[in-house]
Amino acid sequence: MKIKSFIVLSTLLSIFTRWCVADWPNHRGGSELQGISAEKLGDKLVLEWTFEAGKFLKSSPVVSNGKIFLGGPTGIFYALDSKTGQVVWKKETGLGVDAPALVHNGKVYIGTKDGWLFCLDAESGKQNWTYETMGEIVGAPNPAIHPSTGRKLMLVGSYDNFVHCVDAEDGSIAWKFETLNYVNGTPAIWDKKWVVFGGCDAQLYVVSLEDGNLSQKVDLGAPIASSVGVYDSFGYVGNMDRAVQAIDLNSGKISWSYEPKSFPYFSSPALTKDLVIIGGRDKALHAINRKSGKQHWRFSARGRIDGSPVIAGEKVVVGSMDGKLYLIDLNGGEIITRYEIGASISSTCAVANEWIFVGCEDGNLYAFSTMNKLP
Repeated sequence: MKIKSFIVLSTLLSIFTRWCVADWPNHRGGSELQGISAEKLGDKLVLEWTFEAGKFLKSSPVVSNGKIFLGGPTGIFYALDSKTGQVVWKKETGLGVDAPALVHNGKVYIGTKDGWLFCLDAESGKQNWTYETMGEIVGAPNPAIHPSTGRKLMLVGSYDNFVHCVDAEDGSIAWKFETLNYVNGTPAIWDKKWVVFGGCDAQLYVVSLEDGNLSQKVDLGAPIASSVGVYDSFGYVGNMDRAVQAIDLNSGKISWSYEPKSFPYFSSPALTKDLVIIGGRDKALHAINRKSGKQHWRFSARGRIDGSPVIAGEKVVVGSMDGKLYLIDLNGGEIITRYEIGASISSTCAVANEWIFVGCEDGNLYAFSTMNKLP
């Protein structure tokens, strides 16, 4: 009897764990923007449901507490049931939402095409506050804690050429830092004290989280359309010319530059202790040795890869403009499986609860299971 009870308890615990602990509230997995999921994925892609959010969908979904959060080109922001795709609530936000949202401490933060940062209650959609920038927001917000006061902060870049740091509770401004051109990506947090980002002025910036003062500025030689991923004391980013670069954030020196072909990079990198994984407009997914900058492997798709890869265990999840969703072996770059959606994928996948969620330019959000269904 004790053995049977133990088996039943273990089974229930396994089911509970599979469906309750694995969220994806930040579209790059955490504040350092490393693109890592703790999920275990299977080797199959089974389409479970779709949801129509509006043509030319570019925003990336995030997942928290059984809900998918997704903005669309129509200006409506959705909270959906992650198992069924049914609408839980929706909110009109203005011109449209191309940026990924962020779910943090029971709130969802949304940047819009007309320059507003919204803070909504994640359960009900009720508006808590708004903060206005003077330009389009295309990168996700990122949370932080003020190093000396413990104040909860939210950082977001804008096409007004500023990175804005605001109070996460009431939306009041803490500081803002001016660059010389658009800020496209999400500002990364390094060592809980520094904010790292690039922009269309071709500069990588390291500024103090304490007060927004500049610590390092590194000329990367070409505009940056994506987010900088941070691992240890190095930042990794691709530029709009032809290079993926590693930058020592302490010294401000470029450690290496990976330039296999003359194609730009709009994808943000995923990082492990050994590899930098990034998509390129040469229709390839590149695995680069993180220390040396040498190519480890290269996977060829049939369309450019602008979306950012996500690493889940020994698998890489990424979509392509060729209309396919891919599962790639992390170590060797071989294809494990793929699903032909038939519509261009320029957004980043969300990986949660053994499922994959991805938005496509046909206006639909697609939900795939990868493991056997629960009993």
